[in-house]
Amino acid sequence: MKSLISWVSVRQFLFIFLYLLVVLGIAPFLHLQSQFHPQGQRIPSPSDPRQPSPPEQGMWTVNSLGRLGNQMGEYATLYALAKMNGRQAYILPEMHQQLAPLFRITLPVVPGDMVQSIPWKDYELHDWMSEEYRHIEGKYLTGYPCSWTFYHHLRQEILQEFSFHDHVKEEANQYLAGLRGQRRNVTYVGIHVRRGDYVQVMAEHWKGVVADKAYLEKAMGYFRAKYQEPVFVVTSNGMEWCQENIDASRGDVYFSGDGKESSPGRDFALLVHCNHTIMTIGTFGIWAGYLAGGETIYLANYTLPDSPFLKIFKPEAAFLPEWIGINADLSPLQSGTTG
Repeated sequence: MKSLISWVSVRQFLFIFLYLLVVLGIAPFLHLQSQFHPQGQRIPSPSDPRQPSPPEQGMWTVNSLGRLGNQMGEYATLYALAKMNGRQAYILPEMHQQLAPLFRITLPVVPGDMVQSIPWKDYELHDWMSEEYRHIEGKYLTGYPCSWTFYHHLRQEILQEFSFHDHVKEEANQYLAGLRGQRRNVTYVGIHVRRGDYVQVMAEHWKGVVADKAYLEKAMGYFRAKYQEPVFVVTSNGMEWCQENIDASRGDVYFSGDGKESSPGRDFALLVHCNHTIMTIGTFGIWAGYLAGGETIYLANYTLPDSPFLKIFKPEAAFLPEWIGINADLSPLQSGTTG
């Protein structure tokens, strides 16, 4: 009888032990299930209309038009207006190809196969900030925006977006260091002279002029009077004209690329790594001055008062208030000797 009682006790003990094991093993799974699928909550299916909208529903982008300076203006404007309107900004593959080799840009890229399938809604911008741009209904910004009025309140973020890759910085700094020579108090002044198609376009279409020899002499004179040992680094898409019209006899003028037209990216990096800027006209020079951050001299009043250019361009929205303007000589427009 004692052995039977013992056996019954052992069986009861084993049963209780196995029961506890099963309960303790299942409990964590029940807890996890309640975490991921709370009672009464419906698990959405892939076709469920109550799911979050697909990414393209909130996508904003901007047209990718023009050369480096235009692309930078479009990127910065998209960056700022998307933030202002609480949207996610994306850039087109073409813009990424232009900017990514130089800069550490962070905006995501619209996949190439999606660009044509997204129902974009165009929204045209003019070249200065307006109050209505705080409430934009469109998704595809168009135009050639390049005005500090769009993005200057985010200056540090814009400077970060347009920070150069290390190899670009190293090449620019190495070139500038090679110009120092025996100078102890060198001040680098980048000069960008925009010529090319602008020589004819400004005169024939916009009733305006490009920078002449006298303007560049005045601008360089300002820095020579202010700084002990200035070094001028000239970049241009008309380098032959520059060599003929910029006096390099003092030994303080250097033509980028040994006087041959260099790549836009290389020239731009050189300008930005200088202390100060002399620009003429165009977005390339505007961005060089903005990123360099020193003193910037620009060509002012370079169109006639009745120029159609002034309908799409506001000088006060293009040039920072602290920049220094030197008035252009408009007399060639009357004499027909522009260029």
